[in-house]
Amino acid sequence: MATATPTAAATATPTDKVYDLVVLPGDGIGKVCCEVTIKVLEAAGLKANWHHGDIGWEFWCNEGNALPQRTLDLIDRYRIVLFGAITSKPKAAAEAELAPELRGKGFVYYSPIVSLRQHYGLDICVRPCQSFEGNPLNFIRRTATGGFEEPRVDVVIFRQNTECLYCGVEWTNPPDAVYNSLMTHPKMKNFATVPRPELAVSCRIFTREACRRICSAAFEYANKYGYRSVTVCEKPNVVRETSGMMEEEAKIAQKRFPHIQLWSTNIDAQMMWMTKNPEEYGVIVSSNMFGDIASDGFAGLVGGLGFASSANLGRDIAVFEPTHGSAPKYAELVPSIVNPIATILCACQMLDYMDLKPMADKIRVAIRRVIREGRVRSYDMMKLRGGPEVIAQGAASTQQIADAIIAALAL
Repeated sequence: MATATPTAAATATPTDKVYDLVVLPGDGIGKVCCEVTIKVLEAAGLKANWHHGDIGWEFWCNEGNALPQRTLDLIDRYRIVLFGAITSKPKAAAEAELAPELRGKGFVYYSPIVSLRQHYGLDICVRPCQSFEGNPLNFIRRTATGGFEEPRVDVVIFRQNTECLYCGVEWTNPPDAVYNSLMTHPKMKNFATVPRPELAVSCRIFTREACRRICSAAFEYANKYGYRSVTVCEKPNVVRETSGMMEEEAKIAQKRFPHIQLWSTNIDAQMMWMTKNPEEYGVIVSSNMFGDIASDGFAGLVGGLGFASSANLGRDIAVFEPTHGSAPKYAELVPSIVNPIATILCACQMLDYMDLKPMADKIRVAIRRVIREGRVRSYDMMKLRGGPEVIAQGAASTQQIADAIIAALAL
């Protein structure tokens, strides 16, 4: 058994409460996706004061900081965030786009979403990958008899969100203290003849507390929503210390839920099994990079990043973001053609977090109705190459998709 699909009987609970929420539209398509998502939330009955915060490339270029302190102050006050999208570029490109008066002054670009996760300890990332009936982008495979079948995918990935290779502890041409420490490891003899300026090092750091929290959260979710298994997806046969720690904590967490099976897969094998039998997986728990890889892979089975939402959860602050990027090449198109469903699904996760699950499920039912009926489809659902011409080819605009979901809310 997996998560029950919301039905039309799930109706939003009327409430007169007005919530104070932060919205960080960010870069590119994040702006329009947040805009239409707020309209859907309002149509579903949410009453909120939306506090807009500054984040992203514009503020890096003009201020040397993609995550200004005033935005952190806003989050500190209101604590629940709907996030749009972020543009990130390599080090040299980021430096080149700084305002002239800021260049050469020691500013370093860091991804603001990664910085948010680390600053607030948003260590639990929840990424549902669930197929929608009628979505032409759903995964299809050939049967043994030569026909075709469409397995139902209902996977929820728990990704450790603050550690691993994404923690930012890395060097090119490592300083003496780092280099000398590294050279005490017997495996470093393979690099003893490498000139230090040609050596780059990135640290894969795990802590037991973070592993414990993400594994416990995965099993608690599986228990709450009726999943029969939790799969720990790592690479302990090669990355023994860090992946080994994650596996140890998964085994400890499973002891509290003996009715839930604990499976173990290597990340490379998981990518193969993902397209052979995706319907057999339920909850997957993984480290930061492997969870990033696995969640994008499973997202590809349910329509791509236009349907991939996520929740970044800390102890008392939560940020809800689609997993897609800012798609700057589409940001200036009028009308906008991007698929807003991932951001709307993020809003549903936000409502769940706010104990407004009936309202969230009502929106999910509306989304499922629109996709199943197939009259309003984004360009990606029509398998068209993105561009202004797709509207003439029958693709719906971003606003039209939102309008269809709003109309379905009334049914």
